[in-house]
Amino acid sequence: MLQAPLQEAQYWVFSNIDPIIFSIGPLAVRWYGLMYLVGFIAAYVLAKKRLARTGWSEDDLSDLLFWGFLGVIIGGRLGYVLFYQFEYFVSDPLYLIKIWTGGMSFHGGLLGVIMAILLFARKRNVPFLAVGDFVAPLVPIGLGAGRIGNFINGELWGRATDVPWAVIFASTDPDRLPRHPSQLYQFALEGVLLFTLVWVFSRKPKPVGAVAGMFLLGYGAVRFVVEFFRQPDAHLGLNSMGLSQGQLLSLPMIVIGGFIIYRAYTNSTTIPKTSSKKNKGTSS
Repeated sequence: MLQAPLQEAQYWVFSNIDPIIFSIGPLAVRWYGLMYLVGFIAAYVLAKKRLARTGWSEDDLSDLLFWGFLGVIIGGRLGYVLFYQFEYFVSDPLYLIKIWTGGMSFHGGLLGVIMAILLFARKRNVPFLAVGDFVAPLVPIGLGAGRIGNFINGELWGRATDVPWAVIFASTDPDRLPRHPSQLYQFALEGVLLFTLVWVFSRKPKPVGAVAGMFLLGYGAVRFVVEFFRQPDAHLGLNSMGLSQGQLLSLPMIVIGGFIIYRAYTNSTTIPKTSSKKNKGTSS
């Protein structure tokens, strides 16, 4: 193995950027929080471009995005604690609400968003999968922004490697090994590639559920692949089949996404514009 000084001369040594952009008294603005904000702003802009297809009002859109925001935050935290830190949670139940310590799970956030979509669909009396089709193309930009936040924080880095583009995360990796910048792989795959795929796929009318199914299938597939380059969680490692927790959670997405697409094209029903049956003056 290369000695550390030689390693650091050969590879990009990334010294963490201060996670706090600026602070005013007790209020601190963090890079990761800024990335969440970027994701939600991008979702809002894209949603407004697609709003005319639905017949919904801007109040409807505001409600949907607000509930979706809550779903991401609550579901993301619950998912991280239950999927990745369950034993820690059992020993310290208050860990669930210690959001400032970090820890969010995409798969938990996805379940939270699904619940938000379900509530919105029932309240507006529109098909659940039709709302899913509307939301699916809005998600990848937020995912990509989040991965940039992970990279800035020097967290969730990849497995040790000797590829020329390896990165040494000097401030967060005690071993100071050259590693795959898996956060940037995820930005490229979950953010740029997945957004392009789902957005282009959704531009022409599709059977109800097809766009949502494509997102689930696409995300599950790219996340499954990128996990081969990402360092497994130290306390979880790999299972007996050599798969990580992220891969195990992504496999159902691939299966469910493929099934939804199959059913969508089997039923071959394309929904026209849907109107909300709720009074337009109400917002959350």
